[in-house]
Amino acid sequence: MAEIITAPPNGRPALVLNADFRPLSYYPLSLWPWQEVVKAVFLDRVDIIAEYDYVVRSPSTEFRLPSVIALRDFVRQDRPPAFTRFNVFLRDRFQCAYCGAHDNLTFDHVIPRSKGGRTTWENIVAACSPCNLRKGGKLLKHSDVQLQHKPFRPNNYQLQDIGRKFPPHHLHDTWMDYLYWDVELES
Repeated sequence: MAEIITAPPNGRPALVLNADFRPLSYYPLSLWPWQEVVKAVFLDRVDIIAEYDYVVRSPSTEFRLPSVIALRDFVRQDRPPAFTRFNVFLRDRFQCAYCGAHDNLTFDHVIPRSKGGRTTWENIVAACSPCNLRKGGKLLKHSDVQLQHKPFRPNNYQLQDIGRKFPPHHLHDTWMDYLYWDVELES
């Protein structure tokens, strides 16, 4: 029998899957708070795939809190990703494009703005503060830093693939069957 809770079940988000049973997003992981999940269930917008061992109640109904839900309508994922600081860091795997450091990240214009460089996917990289300061407003050929990889405009599938390599700290057991099922198995 499930434990009956009367206080709000904070910390019990649901993994949100697209209609094809893949997560909407791997990084950040597509999670909805329990309030949004309950609303979507009652509006008949999602199917419940797995449940927590907790029951939520109202005066007229009682049901187990969903831990995995799937959208009834498919959400297309082929639109270009937003050009944001977070997505640049994700594309560059949260490491400096010059030295590979993971701390004190900022972003750098490969071709400085003062030299005509633009703020685009193809000219911005994640950079640690020391490398960014060392490069300054110089072109790469006039600086003592070297680019480890060329910046590029990723698509959503590339960002999702990179995001899979950064799992969140908490993964509920019921989520595991839906997170990495399309990863090649070791023989």
